[in-house]
Amino acid sequence: MEESTQNKEMDMSEAAMQIIIHAGDARLYTMEAIDAMGDEDFGKAREQLKLATEKLKAAHIVHTKAIQDEARGVALPYSLLFTHAQDTLMTIKSELLLAEHLLGVFEKLNNRLDESKNHG
Repeated sequence: MEESTQNKEMDMSEAAMQIIIHAGDARLYTMEAIDAMGDEDFGKAREQLKLATEKLKAAHIVHTKAIQDEARGVALPYSLLFTHAQDTLMTIKSELLLAEHLLGVFEKLNNRLDESKNHG
């Protein structure tokens, strides 16, 4: 295997690992946010979702660079690890979107419960 191909494969593996690590961190923060929602600590939930968003942005930067390289004509080798990283990134993005939506739902529910306690 020629050296430039080996370097591209190594770069793809490194990029994949960066995506997986950032996305994994985002998942951790997202789950911590959901736990905070269950504890009615909505401020902490928002903070954790913000951290999750930052981690996903970092993963997307790495992902976008790889896509832009290929669009510029840089031939990138197929990488099962990179495919896994993309899948991980998109799955956790979906989890984050759902958690952000749930935060609003839980806050509304909590407000309704508080109102019913105050009027009842």
